Amino acid sequence: MTYVIVEPCIGVKDASCVDVCPVDCIHATDDDPMFFIDPDECIDCGACEPECPVSAIYPEEDVPENLAGFITKNREIFESDTPPGRPRK
Repeated sequence: MTYVIVEPCIGVKDASCVDVCPVDCIHATDDDPMFFIDPDECIDCGACEPECPVSAIYPEEDVPENLAGFITKNREIFESDTPPGRPRK
């Protein structure tokens, strides 16, 4: 399981979740409309979820069906050649 950020973050991009993440797994570039959680770095602690002012963070298995595409989007962004945050090693 990992946590996933979904549509309500788009355009809001409040960094409260980033501030509380103990493993620094929530990233975005300046150009990204929202934050993303790196599924390989997330330790499933849940610290980010209650901090989100727009309720955009869910455990992967609890993402509403109509927002399930964001599970794939979060994974794909970190599999790209230029993921947000630290470059892949």
